[in-house]
Amino acid sequence: MALTTSQILFGQQKNIYHKGWVDFNKNGKMDVFEDPSKAVELRIKDLLSQMTLDEKTCQTATLYGYGRFLKDEMPTAEWKTKIWKDGIANIDEELNSLAYNKKAVTTYSYPFSKHANAINTIQKWFVEETRLGIPVDFTNEGIHGLCHDRATPLPAPINIGCTWNRELVYKAGSIVGREARALGYTNVYAPILDVARDQRWGRVVECYAEDPFLIAELGKQMTMGIQDQGAAATLKHYAVYSVPKGGRDGNARTDPHVAPRELHQMFLYPFRRVIQEAHPMGVMSSYNDWDGEPVSGSYYFLTELLRKQYGFNGYVVSDSEAVEFLSSKHHVAGDYKEAVRQVIEAGLNVRTQFNMPDTFIMPLRALVKEGAVSMKTLDERVGDVLRVKFKLGLFDRPYVEDPGSADRKVHTKADEEIALQLNRESMVLLKNDKGLLPLDISRYKNILVTGPLAEEVNYTTSRYGPSNNPVTSILEGLKTYAKDKAIISYEKGCEVIDAKWPESEIIPAELTKAEQEQIQAAVVKARNADVIIAVVGESDQQVGESKSRTGLNLPGHQLLLLQALYATGKPVVMVMVNGRPLTINWENRYLPAILQAGFPGPSAGKIVAETLFGDYNPGGKLSMTFPKSIGQIELNFPFKPGSQAGQSKKDDPNGTGKTRVLGALYPFGYGLSYTTFEFSNLQVGPQQVHAQGDVQVSVEVKNTGQRKGDEVVQLYLKDEVSSVTTYESVLRGFERVSLEPGESKTLKFILHPDDLALLDKNMNWTVEPGRFQVMIGNSSEDIRLKKEFTVVEPGVILK
Repeated sequence: MALTTSQILFGQQKNIYHKGWVDFNKNGKMDVFEDPSKAVELRIKDLLSQMTLDEKTCQTATLYGYGRFLKDEMPTAEWKTKIWKDGIANIDEELNSLAYNKKAVTTYSYPFSKHANAINTIQKWFVEETRLGIPVDFTNEGIHGLCHDRATPLPAPINIGCTWNRELVYKAGSIVGREARALGYTNVYAPILDVARDQRWGRVVECYAEDPFLIAELGKQMTMGIQDQGAAATLKHYAVYSVPKGGRDGNARTDPHVAPRELHQMFLYPFRRVIQEAHPMGVMSSYNDWDGEPVSGSYYFLTELLRKQYGFNGYVVSDSEAVEFLSSKHHVAGDYKEAVRQVIEAGLNVRTQFNMPDTFIMPLRALVKEGAVSMKTLDERVGDVLRVKFKLGLFDRPYVEDPGSADRKVHTKADEEIALQLNRESMVLLKNDKGLLPLDISRYKNILVTGPLAEEVNYTTSRYGPSNNPVTSILEGLKTYAKDKAIISYEKGCEVIDAKWPESEIIPAELTKAEQEQIQAAVVKARNADVIIAVVGESDQQVGESKSRTGLNLPGHQLLLLQALYATGKPVVMVMVNGRPLTINWENRYLPAILQAGFPGPSAGKIVAETLFGDYNPGGKLSMTFPKSIGQIELNFPFKPGSQAGQSKKDDPNGTGKTRVLGALYPFGYGLSYTTFEFSNLQVGPQQVHAQGDVQVSVEVKNTGQRKGDEVVQLYLKDEVSSVTTYESVLRGFERVSLEPGESKTLKFILHPDDLALLDKNMNWTVEPGRFQVMIGNSSEDIRLKKEFTVVEPGVILK
């Protein structure tokens, strides 16, 4: 039975709990490190001076929680013989009933108060049963809701990116942080700041966008939301992780083809900004290399950039196998022990891997004893870990102070409403020919729902998010909405994939008799329907970690199903469940309406129904470019001048050509609405500015349609002439605004020097004199208004 807080605080044999402080080292006096009034750096120094080599090295490794590698749900007598008898840096995913892992199922995950008490019991063991009583940092995943049994579920990060809503993302982060602390977790592995540039990559679904500015803005809000609730945010995956060669995932996550200037302007930009502006306490180092140097063993990445240039002062954990890969994959270390030495010297603080912590701690101890790693270096690495624990308040209040309140603080009705709103605002309307949507339920009395994703729900949950929440499928949501108003019939039509997939992406597979019968059954029902809602796309079996693709069409025979439905002459509304951009060319040309649902949370069915029938007007915008063909990749925003050009005389000085498909299917920032918007009165000032000055921008947006709706006003910036080639334009501002019919609003933006800066020929960030063009639009291609300003030479008097 778990102990209550009062039992923990007052029922001890040794009275180590005093008013305002805890006697962690049990020596009967208040040491500097135990004194809450002392500066953190003094407390770190004092504690380090009391630690043995064994205790220090125990602060450099992760113990994976119950069901991963920890065999016991609660402390046992045997723990006194384990390596963590001298403490541990952190325990990950402890007692969370992790999704898709039956071994991790535990009765301690729910009710929430039971988990908080369980964490207190485990923390109590470390405080009371280890010599120095150093508290544990309890870590957990949280990229779309806290990875815990029945915590508030959020949509996938790619959906969150499509909201373009800073305020909502901050609220989402606040939910994750509050729930973490209420349940006993102190550190959340979120947000993911990877820049997803290759649509084939499996983890696109876990990224916000392809654009570094949008990622930085939303990542900053998520980080602040988590940390404002008293939990640490640990950024993932530092760095250049998201563009493995050919988009290949799995063991092939290496060899990103990224030039030095692009490294900083594109892939490091979100990390630099979020670290400097939101001050996260954690960073996870990735296991890929860059330019032949494994990131987790790189002094340049982990110390020179991260700490000296960006000012990071938290602790760095390794992604799984990052340390091992130095010897086993990258071959820059002759053996694992040498890999341990390299990562510690580079600046890694904590090895996090799916095996016991001994496998890192013991080699490290040997290295220190041999003199291969200095005690000074070890003290620096351990000091960073202790700094986070002090900043989290673990040395002042090591326990969840009111475990019972967790039942009132986790997954509240208000949290559910915010999650619903995130799902709503992530819906992106891709096509709506002749205003077919929203569907007037009084006109369509017989509705056929078909497609392999209509009943599927697995995409609403992942191992990086909450478990065991009730899920509403899209079919169920439509049935509930249409109850007593229309007849909903259902026929699956086909499976997500065919028997020969993924080979069928390169050699089309013949329809089996059973598949022909499935499609024909849907066609028969379609003939009696007034409208068809086809729910197609990808499930979590085709999207996610280690699930990169060689093609981006709808997998399996889904296109054949859509073509057969289209041939009936009945209007077809396509609802796309997708974790990445798909090359839906035929679908876009022939089907009258397409709604991208993405990978929404468990409220998927409710939200899709509301959107299709008009209770909600979709206002989401794409955060990634949709190519027409995988042969166009890389095709994304931002891009260098001419790099995505056409084949006309204008584009090609050597003449015209007709050898390839041109342009994006849907550009970055694209998304339709059931209403229309107008931009006017663009103001940019001052017209002249010095390099360190700000530029004020304002623009008026008006809802010119008949429905309330959201518009995302997007500000793009173009550097007219520069000393090095820059991007054709860059996103430097956006605002999502909701307007009633006929309502107008003036939006204001400020361009700071950092927004104008480039890396010059000497790789220094600088704002160069010259003309800049401000462009306002509602996608990267649909630019409505333009105006210029000039950055003048130093010493020039402004007009």
